[in-house]
Amino acid sequence: MATKKKTDLSAALTGLILGSVTLFLLLTSIVLLTNAHFRGKEAVEATHQ
Repeated sequence: MATKKKTDLSAALTGLILGSVTLFLLLTSIVLLTNAHFRGKEAVEATHQ
C-alpha cells in the first residue's frame, strides 16, 4: 500500500503570503512616514520665503 507523501506546500504558501503582506505593510508605512516628514519640511520652507 502506497503512503501519501506529505509536502510542506501549505506551510510554504502561508509563509509566502504572510511575508508578502508584511513587506507590503512595512514599505507602505515607510512611504507614509517619509511623505509626512517632507511635507513638514516643505511647509517650513514655504513660510521662510
